[in-house]
Formats: sequence, structure tokens, C-alpha cells
Amino acid sequence: MSIATLIKTIQDIMRKDVGVDGDAQRISQMVWMLFLKIFDDREREWELRDPKYKSPIPSRFRWRNWAANPEGMTGEELTDFVNSELFPKLKTLAVTAGADKRAIVVGSVFQDGYNYMKSGTLLRQVANKIQEDIDFNSSSQRHLLGEIYEKILRDLQSAGNAGEYYTPRAVTQFMVEMVNPQLDEIVLDPACGTGGFLTCTIEHKRKRVKTPEQERALQSSLRGVEKKPLPHMLATTNMLLHGMDDPSFIQRSNLLARPLRDYGPKDAVHCIVTNPPFGGMEEDGVEDSFPQPFRTRETADLFLSLIVKLLRPGGRAGIVLPDGSLFGEGVKTRIKEHLLLECNLHTIIRLPNGVFSPYTGIKTNLLFFTKGEPTKTVWYYEHPYPPGVKNYNKTRPIAVEEFKAEKDWWCKDTSAGRARRKETPLAWQVTLDEIKTRNYNLDIKNPNAEAAKHGDPDELLANYKQLLAEVAAARDALRDELAKALESAR
Repeated sequence: MSIATLIKTIQDIMRKDVGVDGDAQRISQMVWMLFLKIFDDREREWELRDPKYKSPIPSRFRWRNWAANPEGMTGEELTDFVNSELFPKLKTLAVTAGADKRAIVVGSVFQDGYNYMKSGTLLRQVANKIQEDIDFNSSSQRHLLGEIYEKILRDLQSAGNAGEYYTPRAVTQFMVEMVNPQLDEIVLDPACGTGGFLTCTIEHKRKRVKTPEQERALQSSLRGVEKKPLPHMLATTNMLLHGMDDPSFIQRSNLLARPLRDYGPKDAVHCIVTNPPFGGMEEDGVEDSFPQPFRTRETADLFLSLIVKLLRPGGRAGIVLPDGSLFGEGVKTRIKEHLLLECNLHTIIRLPNGVFSPYTGIKTNLLFFTKGEPTKTVWYYEHPYPPGVKNYNKTRPIAVEEFKAEKDWWCKDTSAGRARRKETPLAWQVTLDEIKTRNYNLDIKNPNAEAAKHGDPDELLANYKQLLAEVAAARDALRDELAKALESAR
């Protein structure tokens, strides 16, 4: 069965249930069930490695003992069990005295989880489908599960507000490769969403793993923090899928709520790769955790201040920021001045429109910097659309291969290496003095770009017609979804 068919089959079962309303709830429902199945599969692996292994989940509540039997509980008996016994018990694991780390992981996943399904018969059908078609311990299915997860994330992206959770794979992979974390270096994503940067970091590091000691170094080298329950659940499951034995390093918290002065050397890390939510505002009082010059409620700006604080001397960071953070004034100016004083902001990759489509059309930038020396020169690189592409969208996203030009131009990530960079039609450098004269406005356009042309009228008209057709298709799809929802509610 194909990935799309499997996910669609599960979602179609859920659509018949009156308790599940919309894609976000379907995804949340699917993920807590997948989590328990995957955790159970990982436990079978841990039991083989350690005959003394003891599950943190009481026997009655393990997937194998209530969900795996296709002829097991169903109907009201199943819904009563899930709502009255399973969820209440698993929620307590996070606070049980003496609980081990895996118990805390399970408890934190279910802390704000919810069973949306009202029909125990349909719930049994979903459990059977997951049990029948998913086996993490099958070598042939591990790759399949990765594809399933990517499909779930794409569906989540389309469900609304998903830009908080999902960064295109091409972007995360490029950023991790350029920051280039070493095996023994601690890597943090302070706003990790579903864990995309961390999974890329695992894959990047695992290429160098040759011994059990190196694998242990990898296992202990990651940190992630996410404050919202659904992406936290997704990130934790994602870590299990990527071979992490103890995903308790994914914390459910908000690092911005802790006073900045309280962060000390023990909190410092070697590398940070992240895409903090932009356009978002923190709740009242969070800004008071920061020094007066940096106080704002805008999430991305606060994270930039925090990242500078959390990097060790010599530490490296890659961060996604919108254009507004580059040209903004007031508090933004003071934060940028602090960044340029404390760190060497050596590279800004300017991305075109549509990279984060359909969540937002806002233009974004990838900032790379090293802590411990002030900025003298900032290199810019304008990422172009591939030939024949005029905008990214859901069916034509940015691809990993498109970053080859930046990688070839990058040179070794040291001061001496960057000194060998060359200006090109897409790459230019700006001195700190020039940035100061611009009042720390980093929104510096490509001086080598041709003056904008109005374009051919026939081509513009054709593009306009294509846009109208896309709008009409989206309207028809929305109408069909609403019709299905109304029909299932009857």
C-alpha cells in the first residue's frame, strides 16, 4: 500500500466519526496512536538489547495489550478504556515520583493529548490499520515510516497555522550542513516545532558514526524545546523514528519565559539551528525576562536575543528570519547592533517568495553567525528561482539540489575560508561601517541585480490567467471538503 493510500485510508475512517472535526484533529488523533505503536516497536528492540528492560507503561496500557489484537476491545468498551483509563494513566507518568526518562517522555506527550474519536468501532478500525501496516522494527518499513511522517507533516502544513511547525526539508538540510555540527557538539533548537532541524542534525552526525561510543555521543548531543502540545508530540515521535533511544531531550517549555540573566555557562551550547515563529507575539510579561533595551513581545526578535546569549564562545548558529527583522527599527535596531557586536554575522542567504508557501508569502532570510568576535563584513547571497520557475508553491517546493550553488560558493567556514569568497551576480559583501550608516538596516538589496523590468504583456496576462485557474481549483477543493464535512455530520 502506498503512503498516500495508507494515510488517506486512516483519515477516511476518522471522517466518519462525529467527534473528529478537521485536519488538525485528525492529525492529532493519528499521531498519539502512531506514537504508542512506534514506542511499542522500539520497546521490542530495547527488550532484545537489554533482557532486564522494564517498560515505563503499565502492562495493561501498552499498545501490544490493548490495540494490537484485531479482535480486541471495540465499541463503547474501547472508548471507555481510552478515555477513562488509558489517557488518565499515561498523563500521570510525567509526574510520577521516581519516573524514568522514558516515562516522562510518554507522560509529556499525553499531557495535553485528547481522544477525539467518539466511535469505538471506528477507533478499532484505525488501530487495526496501524497495527496491520506499520512495523518500525521491519528494516523494509523504517524508510516507509519516514515517508509516512513526512506526509503527516505536509498535511499539517495545509491544516492552518502550520508554519509554526514546519520548515521545508531543503532549508533545514542546507542550514545544518552549513553550520556543520560535529559529533561531540551540543546542538539546540529552541523552537523545534516537529523537530525538522534536529532530524537533519541526527542524519548529518550519523554519517560519521563508526563505533558504539560515537553513537552514544550522538544520542546525548541534542536539545529541543517546544511549547505547544501537538508539535511537541510530533517532535518526540520524530526522534523515536530517527533512532533516538531517549527523546526526553525534547522539552515542553518556553525558553523565552525564563529571565535572560538566569542563563549561565551550563546552558550554553555549541550550535543552534532554528526557525523561530515569526509574526507571532508572546503573552504579556514574557518581555520582562529580557533587559530593557531588548524588550518586545515579537517572538522572533526575542529568540534572536536568546540565541546570542545561549551560544558558547566560538559557537555557531543558523536561523531563519523574515525581512521585517532585517529592516525593522527601534528594539530591532538594538538587537541587531548587539548581534553584530557579540557575533560575526558572516553570511545572509536571501530567499525568494514562496519558500514557506502556503503558510506565508513573506520573504525570508537565513542568517549564519559565530559568537566571540564582532562582525566586520557581511556576505549576502541571493538564492534564485531555478530556470523556468517563477514562484514556489505546494506542488513545486524548494528543492535541496537548488542549494548546490551556495555550497560551491561558501568555501570553508572559517575567516580564512570566507576571505576566498568571490563576488558574483548573486553574491556581494557589505562592511560594518556601511551597515552602521544605514542604522543597522540589514535589508540590503543585490547591487548586481538588473533593474526591474515590467515584463512582456502577453506573459503577464498568461500568468494572470494561470493564477485565476489556481484560485478556482482551490475554491472547488474547499467546496468539496465542506460538502463532505456536512454530509458526515448528518
